[in-house]
Amino acid sequence: MEDSNFFGLLMAIVYLSIIALLIAGMWRVFEKAGHPGWAAIIPIYNSYILCKIAGKPGWWVLLFLIPVVNFVITLLINLEVSRNFGKSTGFAIGLWLLPIVFYPVLGFSDARYMAAAAPA
Repeated sequence: MEDSNFFGLLMAIVYLSIIALLIAGMWRVFEKAGHPGWAAIIPIYNSYILCKIAGKPGWWVLLFLIPVVNFVITLLINLEVSRNFGKSTGFAIGLWLLPIVFYPVLGFSDARYMAAAAPA
């Protein structure tokens, strides 16, 4: 019984550490783009801010509610976020598939935000 409790506690610590790393990375990305870092921890609002960072209209958040479409919208937003920070399409794919690694890399690197065009 003791081993399973220890393993469960260890897994909880690892999980919380990964979540904290993702939040810290997104917090830094938001701040670099001129938005409040705390927005990274507010569900739905953080998606709205990501749309703004990507130069997309805020109503795109509603597209996240449509199954299958949400995967495409997430990819498109990550492509634009990556582009607006001067990164490649490959980096955008990384943001899409492995955000736990790529958002901290983007947030803590020397990448600078280049203002997105106004949404149409």
